[in-house]
Amino acid sequence: MAVQGLSTDEVQQIRESLAAGRKPRVVFTEAAGQMAGQLGQVVELTDPAASEEFVVVRFGRDELPFSPADVAVAPKGAGRRPAAVEAKPEPEQPPAVAEPEFVLDTPRVPALRQEQQVREQQPAEPKPAKRAVKAAKPKTPPGLTVTLAYGDGEWTVAAQQGAKALARPYVVKPAEALRMVALVDVPGVQEAVEQILAAERSEAEQQAEKLRAELAEIEARLAELREAR
Repeated sequence: MAVQGLSTDEVQQIRESLAAGRKPRVVFTEAAGQMAGQLGQVVELTDPAASEEFVVVRFGRDELPFSPADVAVAPKGAGRRPAAVEAKPEPEQPPAVAEPEFVLDTPRVPALRQEQQVREQQPAEPKPAKRAVKAAKPKTPPGLTVTLAYGDGEWTVAAQQGAKALARPYVVKPAEALRMVALVDVPGVQEAVEQILAAERSEAEQQAEKLRAELAEIEARLAELREAR
């Protein structure tokens, strides 16, 4: 029966186990290729949005990333060594009685030839099979997002990489916002920014005219007060 990969619930259980300081054991599925059936330990879960191979498994001395389809939760008791069984002593055999040897009937073999015959009779030791190690794929960095926003009469810029905020929204001048938008060759975006700037310019001019009129009235009043002295 083929071993299925990790489910969403099992990935969440592994994440909780890692947070508790445990390293769950997993078994490689047929999707892992030549490593199928062998055991490993999950040491880290990276960002699934950055790469589908976010399950980092320790296999021997290597720590390699795999997808949830490549591994499954190891069954209980897998990888444990069986308890040692005490060997029963064999019954002692009575010593064999040495019979007299007829030296004339036994041919003498040189010691070198006897050693060579013993070496030829010994079977050759099998060479250990090389373990197939899956090549680790380089991790791609998370995406970078730079946002230019307008609200409440102010232009702000913010930067975020993945789930990490690199720069909180900070205020920029309208001229700087216009230069940033000019770099984006998208129809309609620059026109919208110019309309916002034109509306702000018109409102500022109206406020300036109003302040000038108020200032003129104050200066006229001050001149009357000076003449009355």
